[in-house]
Amino acid sequence: MPAPAAPLRLALLGHGRMGRLVGALTPGAGHAVAATFTSGMPVTAGTLAGADVAVDFSHADAVVANARACAEAGIPLVVGTTGWAERLGEVTRVVEAGGGALVYGANFSVGVHVFYRTAAHAAALFARAGGYAPFLEERHHAAKRDAPSGTALELQRLVADAYGELLPDAFPIAATRAGYIPGTHRVGFDGLPDTVVLEHVARSRDGFAHGALVAAAWITGQARAGRTGVFRFEEAMDDVLGGG
Repeated sequence: MPAPAAPLRLALLGHGRMGRLVGALTPGAGHAVAATFTSGMPVTAGTLAGADVAVDFSHADAVVANARACAEAGIPLVVGTTGWAERLGEVTRVVEAGGGALVYGANFSVGVHVFYRTAAHAAALFARAGGYAPFLEERHHAAKRDAPSGTALELQRLVADAYGELLPDAFPIAATRAGYIPGTHRVGFDGLPDTVVLEHVARSRDGFAHGALVAAAWITGQARAGRTGVFRFEEAMDDVLGGG
């Protein structure tokens, strides 16, 4: 994975649970927090001065403006905020017009990205074997707004791609929001003789924060190598895990 030669100075855009956690883990990763932007604080090219990279865990409505400010400041941006997918085209235009670099993902957990690959490989095997129908279930705490989750939608896409024409319509996702359930995703394959289930359970948010720091190092490496534009976190994980 391309890595910056020196420790990074991070600007944290948003200081909710994820923003605070990324800040807490930053020193252990060998980096430092240059600035923290809480709700209502202006994020501009000027206020971002002194940062090498920004990490955005604010809210969906701020993503376009934050992307513009980072492009103007000449610093790459990691977007961990969710719920802005319908504005991806606008964000891409802003980043490309400013010569910026941005990486985003529905889920920054390294474990989830290994799970993606596992699920996709299993789906390809079951599609070839025949006689097995895929299904997908996801559960989260009651406060999670999007249902189904971005992670579930990505799993649905991966499995549907593996089945191809054998699965003409996208299979449904069973989504549950209740209480304090930890983020759980189950991909299953049901056949007449048996059922096979793959499951990922997020025990804490540390995995997401660690992945955001991986993304920060990766996108900084891309920007310093002159590669600009909008990237998916899957591309960073291809470098981390080995492509293919």
